[in-house]
Amino acid sequence: MDDFVCNKLTEWGLSELIDRFKDHSMDKESLYDLDDQDIKDLIPEVGLRAKFKKRLRQLKEEQNTNQAAADSPVPVLPATSDKGKRNLNHQGESSKEQQPNKRQRENKTQSYTESIILSDVKDIIGSVLKKLHRQENTNLNNFLRTKIHDLKREKRELIGVFGRTGAGKSSLINAILGEKNLLPSGEITACTSVMIKVEANIRNSKYDADIEFIKPEEWKDEIWTMKQFLGNADEEWGDDEERRDIIEKLSAVYREEWKHKSPENLMDIKYFSEIEEFLQSQRTTLTCGSAKELSLKLVKYTRSASRQGEIMRYYWPLVKCVTVKVPNNDLLQHVTLVDLPGSGDWNKSRAKMWKGIVGNCSTVWIVTEINRAASEEEAWEILTSTCSLMGNGGQCQQIHFICTKSDVIEDPDDDADVHAHIIQRNVTAKEEVIKKYGSLNQVKKHFSDDCFKVFTVSSTEFLKRKRLNPEDTEIPQLQDFLKDLNDYHSETLNYVTGAYGILSLMQGANSTEGAGKKTDVSAELEKNLSHQLGRVKKAVEDAHKAFETRLIEGVKKSQSSCERTMSSFLYRSHHGFYNTLKCVVEKDGVHKTKKGKQINLNVKLASWLTDSIDEEFRKTFPNEEKYGSFNGVISSFSLDTERLIKKNQSLKLQLIFLKTEEEKIKTKLNKIIRERKKTIYNSLTETIVEKMLDCYKRAAAFSGPDSLKYMRDTILEHVQVSKDMMFEEAKAAMLKLLNDLKDDILKKLEKTMRESIELSLKTDDNSIPDVPAELEMVRRYYDELKDNPDGETSQLE
Repeated sequence: MDDFVCNKLTEWGLSELIDRFKDHSMDKESLYDLDDQDIKDLIPEVGLRAKFKKRLRQLKEEQNTNQAAADSPVPVLPATSDKGKRNLNHQGESSKEQQPNKRQRENKTQSYTESIILSDVKDIIGSVLKKLHRQENTNLNNFLRTKIHDLKREKRELIGVFGRTGAGKSSLINAILGEKNLLPSGEITACTSVMIKVEANIRNSKYDADIEFIKPEEWKDEIWTMKQFLGNADEEWGDDEERRDIIEKLSAVYREEWKHKSPENLMDIKYFSEIEEFLQSQRTTLTCGSAKELSLKLVKYTRSASRQGEIMRYYWPLVKCVTVKVPNNDLLQHVTLVDLPGSGDWNKSRAKMWKGIVGNCSTVWIVTEINRAASEEEAWEILTSTCSLMGNGGQCQQIHFICTKSDVIEDPDDDADVHAHIIQRNVTAKEEVIKKYGSLNQVKKHFSDDCFKVFTVSSTEFLKRKRLNPEDTEIPQLQDFLKDLNDYHSETLNYVTGAYGILSLMQGANSTEGAGKKTDVSAELEKNLSHQLGRVKKAVEDAHKAFETRLIEGVKKSQSSCERTMSSFLYRSHHGFYNTLKCVVEKDGVHKTKKGKQINLNVKLASWLTDSIDEEFRKTFPNEEKYGSFNGVISSFSLDTERLIKKNQSLKLQLIFLKTEEEKIKTKLNKIIRERKKTIYNSLTETIVEKMLDCYKRAAAFSGPDSLKYMRDTILEHVQVSKDMMFEEAKAAMLKLLNDLKDDILKKLEKTMRESIELSLKTDDNSIPDVPAELEMVRRYYDELKDNPDGETSQLE
C-alpha cells in the first residue's frame, strides 16, 4: 500500500482500515477504482463502510473540480483591429461551446453524488433486511419485509418520436445521445412498420439490440390477407399506394418468389434460414463492440433498399420491435426513446403495441424538416390523429415540435450572413409553427399552449460545429430536457424517504416511550382517516355524476348523427376508394395511407361521446403532475401527522413512518389512476370497436363485381340497426369503469393506512432488531436531500 492511501485513511479517521487495505496492496489508482462490491467486500461493517464511501466520494468530487478548473480555456485579450473584432466574436463562440461541457460536468457530479447516497442507503436497507430474515415471522416482521421490497421500484419515462421517412429522426437521436453511428440513416430507406426503442444498457459496456418478431402464424395470416387484397381489387379502381406497400413488403422477404406461391408455401423454412428465431417465436440478440458495427447489422431488420435493380432480402416485415441498448449514457438512465412508425399496420399485435406505447409516452417529439414545418400535412396529421391517445387517453405532458436541418440553406458568401440568416429563419419557423398549433381546436381539447414547444435543430452542425454555436443547434436544449427527465434527485429522495420511514418504525417499535399515548393517537388517526376517505369518495362520485350528465347528451348526438357521418365517408368516389375501404375493413376500421392520412371509423362513431366529456375529463384527470386527479383530493390526502408529531414527540418515530406511508400510497394511487384513466377514456371507442367487428368481417369477405356496393351497404345497415344500443352500452361501460376505480381507490387507501396504524401503534413486538445507527445515517441523508430540492447536494460532514 502506498503512502497516499495510508495518509488518506488516517486523515479520514479510518486508520483501523490500514492493515486491511495493506493486505490487498491498495494504491492510489486502485483506491479511485473501487466499486460498490469491492467496498462491501473490504468493509462489511455498515457504519464504517458508509463513512468510507462518503469520504471517497468527497475525494473524487475534489478531483473532478480540480480537473474542471484545469480544463477551462485561458482567456484571450481581444485585439482592437477589425480582424481583432472578428477574433473577439470567435472567442465568444468558443466560450459558448464550453458551456455544455461544463453543464455536463456539473450534472455528472450531482448524479454521482446522489448515486452514492442511493447506493449507501440500499446497502443499509439490504443489511437490515438480512437481520429481519433472521427474526421470527411475526406480523410486523413480515410487514417490514414487504415494505422494504416495495422500495425497489424505479420510474422510466417514455418519449415517442414521430416523423415521416427522411425527416431526420435517426440523425436527431444519434446527435442527442452523442452516438453518431447508432441508428441507421441516410441512403437506405427506413421501413414503415418497425418500432425502435433506445434505452440504457445496464448489464455491460456493449451495444446490444433485442429483436422481437411477430408470431409465424400472424405472418401467415398477413400474407393471406395481403394476397387476397391484391387478387380481389377491381381493376377500375386502379393501382394505389396500398398495393405498392404490400408489394414492397412481400418483396423484401421473398424477392419475386411471392407472386406464384401460396401462403403455406411461403412459410417454408428455407425462407427463414438466416432468422431461425422467427419460426421458433424467439428473439434475436445482436451484441457489438461499437455503435457503427451494430448499426450495420441492424439494417436488414429495420430498413428497406434495392441495389442495381435487384431487391435485396430484408426482414423488417417480420419484426415487431427492436430495442437498442446503449452503454454508459446518462441521458438514458431512466428514459427510453421510441422511434414510432405510423399506425394502421396490417399486423394487429404490432398495431396493439404501437397504441400502448403512444398511450404511455410522457413526452412526444414530432419531427419534420424546417423548410416545410408549418405546412407539411403528415406531421400535423400525426398530432391531430393521435392527440386523444396521447392526451385524455394517455399520459403525455409535453409535445415538442422539432424542426430539423435548420442549417440547410444556400450559403451566402459571408459567414456572418449565414449565421444571421439561419437564426432569423429559425425564429420565423417557430412563429409559424406556434400559430398553426393555435388553430388546432381538436388538439387543444387535450393539451394547453404551455404543453407545446418548438425546437429548430441541426444534428449535422452540432456534431461538426462549423458555422453555428452548439446552443444555436438546440441539441443541447433537448439534452438538458432528457437530463431533467432522468431526475436522479426524485428517484433518490423517494427511496431514501421510504427507507427513513421503515427504519423509524423499527426503532419506534423497540421504544417504550409514549406507550400511554398510543391509544389516543390511534383514535385520532382513525378519525382523520374516516374523514379523508369520505372526501375522496365524494370527489369521485361528483366526477361520476358530471360524466353521466355529459354522456347522456353525447349518446343523443351520436344516435342522431352517426348515419349521416358514416355516409359522408362511405360514398366517396375518388380514384382508389375501393382499395382504401378494403384496407379499412380488413384492419377492423383503422387504416393509415402512405401519405400519412389516418382513417378510423371507430373514432368517427365515438367522436360525439368523446367530445361530450373531453373538457371534463381533462379537468378530472390532468396529465400535468402539478395538478391532481379528482380536483387534487388524492394529493391533499393527509392524516395530519405533522401536527400529531409536534404534540406527541414520544411517538415521533411511528408518526414519521405513517407520514412516509401517506406519501407512498398517494404516489401509488396516482400511478394507478393514471393507468386506469386511459382505460376509462378509451372504453368509449373500444366498445364501438367491439360492436363493429362483426360488421367489418362481413364487409371484408366480399369480392368480385359490386363488392364496393356490398361493403358500403353492410356497414351502413349495421350502424342503422345498432345505433340505439351501441352508444348506450359505451356510456354504461365507461361509468362502470369509473365506479370500479372509486371502489379500488377507497379499498387501497383504507387497507394500507389502517394496517400501517395498526402495526405502528397497536402492536407490541420485541423481535424487531435495533437500528439506531442505520436510522441516524439515513436520517442525515434524508435531511440533506430535503434541504436541497433541486438536487444540489452539499458534502455531508
